[in-house]
Amino acid sequence: MFQSFTATTSPDQGPRRLARLREAMAEAGVDAFMVPRADAHQGEYVAPCDERLAWLTGFTGSAGFAIVTGDTAGVFVDGRYRVQVRAQVADVFTPVDWPETKPGPWLLEHLADGAVLGIDPWLHTRDEIDRLEQALKGRITIRPVENLVDRIWPDRPAPPVGKVRSLTTEQTGEGSVSKRERLAKVLKDAGERAAVLTLPDSISWLLNIRGSDIPRNPVVQAFAILHDSARVSLFLDPEKVAPLGPDPSIDVAPTSDFEPALRALNGPVRVDRSSAPLAVSHALNEAGIDIAWDQDPCILPKAQKTEAEIAGTREAHLRDAAAMIEFLAWLDTEAPQGGVTEIDAAKALEGFRRQTNALLDISFDTISGAGPNGAIVHYRVTEGTNRPLKPGELYLVDSGGQYLDGTTDITRTVAIGPVPDAARDPFTRVLQGMIAISTARFPKGVAGQHLDALARAPLWRAGLDYDHGTGHGVGVYLNVHEGPQRLSRISDVALEPGMILSNEPGYYREGAFGIRLENLIVVKKAEPLGDKRDHLDFETLTWVPIDTRLVIPDMLAPWERDWLNAYHAEVVERVAPRLSDSARNWLLAAARPI
Repeated sequence: MFQSFTATTSPDQGPRRLARLREAMAEAGVDAFMVPRADAHQGEYVAPCDERLAWLTGFTGSAGFAIVTGDTAGVFVDGRYRVQVRAQVADVFTPVDWPETKPGPWLLEHLADGAVLGIDPWLHTRDEIDRLEQALKGRITIRPVENLVDRIWPDRPAPPVGKVRSLTTEQTGEGSVSKRERLAKVLKDAGERAAVLTLPDSISWLLNIRGSDIPRNPVVQAFAILHDSARVSLFLDPEKVAPLGPDPSIDVAPTSDFEPALRALNGPVRVDRSSAPLAVSHALNEAGIDIAWDQDPCILPKAQKTEAEIAGTREAHLRDAAAMIEFLAWLDTEAPQGGVTEIDAAKALEGFRRQTNALLDISFDTISGAGPNGAIVHYRVTEGTNRPLKPGELYLVDSGGQYLDGTTDITRTVAIGPVPDAARDPFTRVLQGMIAISTARFPKGVAGQHLDALARAPLWRAGLDYDHGTGHGVGVYLNVHEGPQRLSRISDVALEPGMILSNEPGYYREGAFGIRLENLIVVKKAEPLGDKRDHLDFETLTWVPIDTRLVIPDMLAPWERDWLNAYHAEVVERVAPRLSDSARNWLLAAARPI
């Protein structure tokens, strides 16, 4: 639920480890080396053995990378992590604002023509390297090498061997055989003989299995090949003992057999250039096998949830809402008295979720930020940063749970005791943005980039904004961050019924407070209106009250006030029967109409 620095990721180790990496670079004959956050599966969360960026630099955010040259070591992070990176890395590392500064121009500035950049081909995609090569204009050569961080990491943890579990068709709404046959037809229709699958959530979805290799994400770390016959070759550590049953159409082999299997395929073979490691296409090219560059065939079907998955998710959210409300009722009593810290609050919240007897894991490390720590968008409390929740400040808590029937993700920002007046205007604007998305109705074919501005408009009117997307896709007992759908100005993926997204506008005032409100929503077909065109809208999945003490009612339009009051009435109707007497009484007061 929270991360604490250990010797493994301590920034104090940065100078020594950086010096050792530069020695390894010299031995490998490269002038620079790239250290991504990603693993071979391009996941947001990685196993301890793949925490190379954190081990080298001390930076523990879920996105970013480092480029080390002979005299400079840049740590590239986006707007979510710019406060965090400055607090975590030693001064031998230079934070770089990314994507404003891209790696190509940075390398051209810091290296001479003819220099060599080393990369681990298992940790970078074809898309990424193609863009980088184009930016380098032939002046710097990219060379695949062994991973130089691994070479100098003496106590690197072993790869995970989490056990695998199977899900039933009743839980998933579609059996694995049906999924494989459906996607095999897609391959046949495209004239492709096979598809390489490297994303653990795609493989877990396709085979209706879940794992425990990665904290918070119940995926099975594996590689797979889906053949046009609907047969699957699955490559994973045999110790995981995948309980796939007596299915002759699934071949299980150790991970070491993956690359030889690639070289034995008949083409064309589908490879997703945005997610497959560069090493995959290198192996196919060296074997003379034709590559069909196309999207992972599981991506869109996985995003469009079945009725069974949506029904399970609704129940998971009601269970989770009850735990959240028990927590908020406890917090509202305990925190104003003093003595509650960010870690105390995060532990208490996980405890209320544990009391449901259904929680399998939290869905990500809880963001528990008091006062100025709430302004760090993806803040992770540590023993060194742990702060008390003080009266007169805001507290931002972003958290979620992994349940067998669904994945939750919710953010609430609350006042601790007296309400800080400076926060009420931006809080109300963030609420207006969330309401705008919640009530949006739009034609079929509209993408997240078309809706993102609805959430920002109330903030824009005051000259304010936030440096993250408005929403991400969410899986069902899978990754809490799931593509391809997003509510973001850079997302051109058309929204389809069954897609689950977060709706989470925010505002962050560095050194003072952070505000974010987040509900999960699911895309559904809208009732016909007007000229009966196909339209879509959203169903809300999250049912937890919003702190109305922070709302300026006169700023709300009548329809916004109606939405808020109706939402709170529905929270009471849906969740009150699941609560203890004390939490129910707290909810009735918190959900009073304004």
